[in-house]
Amino acid sequence: METYAIHKSAMVAPRKARMTMDLIRGKDIAAARAILSTTNTKSSRLISKVLESAIANATNNFGAQENDLVISECYINPGPVYKRVKFASRGNVDRRDKRTSHIIVKVSDGKDSVK
Repeated sequence: METYAIHKSAMVAPRKARMTMDLIRGKDIAAARAILSTTNTKSSRLISKVLESAIANATNNFGAQENDLVISECYINPGPVYKRVKFASRGNVDRRDKRTSHIIVKVSDGKDSVK
């Protein structure tokens, strides 16, 4: 049985968040929590919240045991880009792109769901 959680339009660049996501891919829940708690980045805090939500979905909605869960899939897609202006020297105006991310974490216990 596989459950997931999504955080859409997270205010972190996808390129930066993927570096943290690569650390926990395929790990079990205890190892992923330990890695995210010791990694000091904004993306690790956001990914940690999404991971906790996916764990809660699996345990509350489907009755899965938290010890059996592993991260089956996790990825980061680019979200909308907010265009902002920054005033530059000699009367010029530069554009600063504020990139956002969609964070998706799927957890599974390795068992098939029975319907």
